[in-house]
Amino acid sequence: MINRSEIDRRKTFAIISHPDAGKTTLTEKLLLFGGAINTAGAVKRNKINQTSKSDFMEIEKQRGISVATSVMAFNYGDKRINILDTPGHKDFAEDTYRTLTAVDSVILVIDSVKGVEEQTQKLMEVCRMRNTPVIIFINKMDREGKDVYDIMEEIENILKISVTPLTWPIGQGHSFKGVYDIYNEELNLFEPNKTKISEPKIKVKNLEVSSLSEFLPIPLINHLRDDIELVKGVFDPYNTELYNEGLLAPVFFGSAINNFGVSELLETFINIAPSPSSHEAVERTVFADEDTFTGFVFKIHANLDPKHRDRIAFLRICSGNFERHKFYYHSRLDKKLRFSNPLDFMANEKNIIETAWPGDVIGLYDSGNFKIGDTITEGEPLHFKGIPSFSPEIFKEMENKDPFKAKQLEKGIRQLTEEGLAQLFIQQPGNRKIIGTVGELQFEVISFRLEHEYGAKCDFRPLNIHKATWVTAQSKKELENFAQRRSSYVARDKENRLVFLASNDWDLQSTRTTFPELDFHFTSELENQKNKTVK
Repeated sequence: MINRSEIDRRKTFAIISHPDAGKTTLTEKLLLFGGAINTAGAVKRNKINQTSKSDFMEIEKQRGISVATSVMAFNYGDKRINILDTPGHKDFAEDTYRTLTAVDSVILVIDSVKGVEEQTQKLMEVCRMRNTPVIIFINKMDREGKDVYDIMEEIENILKISVTPLTWPIGQGHSFKGVYDIYNEELNLFEPNKTKISEPKIKVKNLEVSSLSEFLPIPLINHLRDDIELVKGVFDPYNTELYNEGLLAPVFFGSAINNFGVSELLETFINIAPSPSSHEAVERTVFADEDTFTGFVFKIHANLDPKHRDRIAFLRICSGNFERHKFYYHSRLDKKLRFSNPLDFMANEKNIIETAWPGDVIGLYDSGNFKIGDTITEGEPLHFKGIPSFSPEIFKEMENKDPFKAKQLEKGIRQLTEEGLAQLFIQQPGNRKIIGTVGELQFEVISFRLEHEYGAKCDFRPLNIHKATWVTAQSKKELENFAQRRSSYVARDKENRLVFLASNDWDLQSTRTTFPELDFHFTSELENQKNKTVK
């Protein structure tokens, strides 16, 4: 029987936000409070590992934003915490969306000055699609921002989710002194510290104690007492069942950069956040406490270590117990593989592991066997659901600037698109390579990585393409007829699936009317074996 205690002690979650809301800072402080790092700043300086810094991470430094999901794990008390820090920039939203399939819950960071922003809404919609439990951390309370009641109302109205505050701010902006822990009914006041944890200067269980006046102004204490009374009357009490169903979001306030509110968030999170439970496969529901091992690849990253040109597949364990050196079944390839050096990402270091449990995210060195969405089991042919591939919004033709580097360019663009950084469409005649992305910044990253990791240079020529849709039909003849009649507007993706490249909305609607027997799909799930597209 699988060790149930190993499952219960694991908390696997993603931190998501609109850019600049303080997501990476909060990640750092959770690692700091969890004892995984000693000084804040390590996450920003060494995104994934400390010993080898990749050129790709140079892009992050230059831009000052995250462009790839980082995996960090640490032990806190008797809990095993797995943090997936995701990109906030909309150009890399696909990486974030895929990461959300590999977690059991989410912490959503909101800037108290700006409130709910565009990317916040999109991320919340993805969470709602899977009923993912969400905790909200309202950050930057040390700045003059929106009224806290207005922010709470904004969250409920725009994000369409009920909220219940589990901490409450003491002041705001220049008068911000910390937070009151409603969930545990205690007050811990800390001195601001941007790099290390400071000792609390007061710990009290009762807001009526007279000693509070030694640390807080009387008007602030009275205002806090009134606020707590109002909060308990206005907002529904915390309900674990509603939170686990994704219907109720506990709300925390703080200033991650000053360490305010982080300890309260972490302590409450490990108590209420769900442990691994189940994942949906095409064939059946897979439960975490099953004896046999299952897992799926949700991310691939090439050249984490430029010196070794490694390629790592990130695998979320869904059930059973993963063991080093054991043979496992690759569902798509229909063959068995053995992994000699599986990796665990402990904060900013990579370590070889002997075993791992449901909820863990491990790295597998890959020589080209894996694609995003692949399933690994002990023999059962499973195909997990929900790994999305979105229709790109920007399309450009890739042009080789150095004919002598054609092989390197071919290899590079194949590997980068297999990571999910962009989508590759091949158009005939001429084997034209069309790259589709959701943002301009991705082309810059692709160009940079092709040159520095593969020694290939290219240009990107804009194309008049409005939308890519995957085309399926009941018969192969219908697809062939469509491909011949619209040959100038069709291509094949990496899996040889037929894709229609519409120049505008009218073109798309007209084509759908002309070919009513065809189905046009705006998104594609990367479950190639079960895909209904007729090739």
